[in-house]
Amino acid sequence: MKSSLVMFVFALFLFSCTKEEKKEAVNVQQLNQQFIGAWNSRNSAQLDTLFAEDAHFVQGEVHYSGRSEVSQKWVRETMGTIENLRIFPVSSGADENIAFEGGTFTVDVIPSDRQLPKGEGEGNFLLLWKKNDKGAWKLHYAQLEDHPVQVAR
Repeated sequence: MKSSLVMFVFALFLFSCTKEEKKEAVNVQQLNQQFIGAWNSRNSAQLDTLFAEDAHFVQGEVHYSGRSEVSQKWVRETMGTIENLRIFPVSSGADENIAFEGGTFTVDVIPSDRQLPKGEGEGNFLLLWKKNDKGAWKLHYAQLEDHPVQVAR
C-alpha cells in the first residue's frame, strides 16, 4: 500500500513538471506577402497552391467558392486588369490554426484600351488563412470591397 502511494505521488510529480508545449502563431504578414508577391509577378500557378480547397472570394454581390472557381474567376480573369497590388494593414491576428489581416489596398488598373490612362483602384480587404490538416497555411477567405476607380495622375 505504501509503495502504491509513493508511486502515485511520484507520478503526480512527473506530470506536474512537464511543460505544456506552446504552439507559435504564424506570421500573417509573411503569408500575405507571399500572396501579393505571386499576384504582382502574375504567377497564377503559385497562387493556386496558396488557396485552400474550400476557399472563398467575396466582393460585393460576387461570391466564388472552392479553389478551382476562385482561381479561374478571380485570379485568372482579373490578373491581367490590375497590377502593383499593395496592402496597408489596419488589424491582424493569429494563433496556431487561423490568421487574418485586414485593412486597405491600392492597385493600378490597366485599361482595356492601352491608349487610355491607367486607373488607380483602392478599397478595403480581409484575408483569412487557415492551417490545413497537413499543417500547411492556405488562404481560406478573401474579401475585397473597392471604391470607384480614379484616373491615375
